[in-house]
Amino acid sequence: MFHTKERLNFYDCDPAGIIFYASLFKIAHTAYEKFLAHNSPDRNFFFDDELVLPIIHCEADYYKPLKAFDEIDVSVIVREVRDNSFELKYKFEIDSKLYAEAKTVHVCVDKTKFEKTNLPHQLKSKLNEKSMPRIRE
Repeated sequence: MFHTKERLNFYDCDPAGIIFYASLFKIAHTAYEKFLAHNSPDRNFFFDDELVLPIIHCEADYYKPLKAFDEIDVSVIVREVRDNSFELKYKFEIDSKLYAEAKTVHVCVDKTKFEKTNLPHQLKSKLNEKSMPRIRE
């Protein structure tokens, strides 16, 4: 599990000061970028000449309102690792109370052929190290 803290900016909110639904994915992606940098410091997948890791599925559940200027504890949890894709779960908490959850599924794509390809061995190994078993939710 990887943890980071993010501040909810006013521009990420609707006129009532509550998070705009799509902004949760922006925060999740920021946490994902930090997670990748922490776990693959020698390879920047956002500027890689050979591979890209696009999101092919995402979903979110909102339990309590996240408000402008909230300091959010974000957890990134590796849920499933396959040969050419992986699933991440995100938990958004304040004072250990769950406010929202999200999920993203990423696939490894060869940049020249635009076809699915296997995850690099080093990344797959690191993801498997960090993987947490599914618990009935």
